[in-house]
Amino acid sequence: MNNITQFAFWKHLVTPNGYSYSKIPDLIGKVAIVTGANSGLGFATTVALAAKGAHVFLACRSQQRALDAIIRVKAEVKKAYPCVDVEALKLEFLELDLNDLKKARESARTFVSKGLPLHILVNNSGIMATPFELSADGIETQFAVNHLGHFVFTLELLEKLKESQPSRIVILSSMAHEMAPRGGIAFDKLNDEKALSSMTRYGQSKLANLLFGRALAQRLIKEKVFVNIAHPGYVDSNLANRTGETYGSFTGRMSTVAPKVFGMKPKEGALTQLYLATSSEIEEKDLRGRYFIPIAKEIQPTSYGRNVDLQEKLWTFSDNLVKEKLGS
Repeated sequence: MNNITQFAFWKHLVTPNGYSYSKIPDLIGKVAIVTGANSGLGFATTVALAAKGAHVFLACRSQQRALDAIIRVKAEVKKAYPCVDVEALKLEFLELDLNDLKKARESARTFVSKGLPLHILVNNSGIMATPFELSADGIETQFAVNHLGHFVFTLELLEKLKESQPSRIVILSSMAHEMAPRGGIAFDKLNDEKALSSMTRYGQSKLANLLFGRALAQRLIKEKVFVNIAHPGYVDSNLANRTGETYGSFTGRMSTVAPKVFGMKPKEGALTQLYLATSSEIEEKDLRGRYFIPIAKEIQPTSYGRNVDLQEKLWTFSDNLVKEKLGS
């Protein structure tokens, strides 16, 4: 089998869902960070975690958007969980700019300085099909934001996650990892504007998410830190809000309309990452480095996604690039 997802994907589309909101356990005493928590899947994830008692940090670039989201979270919880005292919810803003490696590192260190445990990290934030741009560190932005920023953020939080075990790390990938270029990651053409299309760069970044998650899970095999990867599905969100800049106004309009017609609502799409973040099955079955699609159904990723040599090559490449940009 080459770079093709197993046919099991289609079988899982017609099997029963593997998780529901009624199965989310009590999370009182748990501390969580959700990146990109102010909208879409991140917002839905935050609502669910907070409603069950978790202390949730909304890791976002904009403080105002995060504070507005906190107001909306309370309103959603009040509507969906009328027995919950919304004034007792623990919700905080954590500034995080994944487009800048130094700021991503500072964000993690800011959290660590608070002296709190960390039981759940949901690497939810991402961008898709954006025009070719370079990050603050001179790295193609989809790779920088989707993978490298989370790579830095996660590794800076790793000791805290170990101290707080059992803990979870949930990394959002996508079925779009199938669209990665030949070889999986075009390491030598990362910043070549003409080498890859915008969607291929997106697929590459999503493959990087998957490879990172599997490599990290292996490194934590002796710890009770459970790392797993989710494809949330086709969801009505603002992920594709810059597609028009890349492919033109018609495609931009279609990328806005189509998810509203055919996509899942964020509340449904968030269930797979919530399963990985909260279900007791993760620890009971010792699930590590696994790849799940909606809703909470495990399948095998592409051959590139399972390639251990490629995992290690990406890890070394990412580590060296971070050291180059930030120092050792």
